[in-house]
Amino acid sequence: MPRILSGPLTRALVVENPSTALDPLLIGAGFEVTRVTETPDTATLIRLLQEGRHQVIFKRSRVPISREVVENAPELVAVQLCSIGDDSVDKEACAERGILVFNDPVSNGRSVVELVVAHLIALSRRLYETNADTHAGIWEKSNSERYEVRGKVLGIVGLGNIGRSVARVADGLGMQVRFHDTREVAQEVGLEMGWESMDSLDALFRASDMVTVHVSANDHRGASNEGFITRALLAALGADRPEPSPRIFINLARGVIVDPVDLLAAIGADQVRRAAVDVYPSEPRGNGPGWANPYADEPRVACTPHMGAATQEAQPRIARRVANTMRDFSQRGAIRDCVMAPKTRISFGDEGAGRAVLSVVHSTARGTKKALDDAIYEAEASNLRSQHRDFGRWGIALDVNLLDRPLSEAQLQRIVERTKELTDDPRAVRLVRQITL
Repeated sequence: MPRILSGPLTRALVVENPSTALDPLLIGAGFEVTRVTETPDTATLIRLLQEGRHQVIFKRSRVPISREVVENAPELVAVQLCSIGDDSVDKEACAERGILVFNDPVSNGRSVVELVVAHLIALSRRLYETNADTHAGIWEKSNSERYEVRGKVLGIVGLGNIGRSVARVADGLGMQVRFHDTREVAQEVGLEMGWESMDSLDALFRASDMVTVHVSANDHRGASNEGFITRALLAALGADRPEPSPRIFINLARGVIVDPVDLLAAIGADQVRRAAVDVYPSEPRGNGPGWANPYADEPRVACTPHMGAATQEAQPRIARRVANTMRDFSQRGAIRDCVMAPKTRISFGDEGAGRAVLSVVHSTARGTKKALDDAIYEAEASNLRSQHRDFGRWGIALDVNLLDRPLSEAQLQRIVERTKELTDDPRAVRLVRQITL
């Protein structure tokens, strides 16, 4: 049955220990906050959501929001990720329930960029191995396989927010930047910045001394990026570069992008000389022992535990941004950083004569928008301003309307009834929210 809600959201569940700065910000925005310090499994998460009647869950990247969770959380309205990656959420299941999914695409960028640059320099100078040797009493200071980064070619796979930031820092270090990104806007931005666009991944790998990957678990068309970096690509790294070339590979993006077997084979064949990984195909649910690192026996692969955003500075920034995102969504129906349509921004700013915001998540079936407009007209309310966005890949659309007065419960129910009449689909409307200003 379609859900009809009135008023701002008030109950939030926080898991996976994002910055504690988040809690007072949410309280100030009118939320009752329940923070769970232990990482819950699916059964525990469902129990928490049901017992607390939580409308919003704040999480990082480990706890899955599966279809089972979604279908057993009757009051859940939004999932707010305190991270960039959204592959831990079943967005199709969320769309079917009218649940919107949000992330933070900007706040951890600097921390990730600095870790990339740290790896570029440390791997170029063999610092990780040399540190271990020197601690063991080995004095080895030759220039064998030690390089400056200046003048080297850095290949960047994915020219999003982080990829562009890495490129700018590489520019400052005197590196040549080449990139591969199939999105037209990214290509235009890269070329405008003076970086060289490569037509294929193979061409990028062959023409680069070092490659760093910055793509999501799925591409912009929704196709999986699992196994995106193949054994053949790794074998091609630096093939067209003069010797000596450091031939360094860095993955701080997603663990499924490259198979550890392929990377280890390329290292063993000296096709990749050094690598750094911060993400893995299988990661534990929490801190502590018991995890099997696939690179444990290879000292030429520098390993970190998915800590790209784990800095004292990034986590409070994330807390501030996601708290503001959810405050505005709760109190005014405003939208930003919605992973179902990443560039969408909906906000009326100064509401003026507006007295209510009506937000409706519905299917893209013909007639749903007309049914909403008809119901508002029948209620003799004035629609002062409205914004409509299709989230086509997920089969849903969002309408946010600024009204001159709130609708009654019966009038809100009429939206559902009118939509069913026009579409013959009882599930055409997923969620109706009215916020009185």
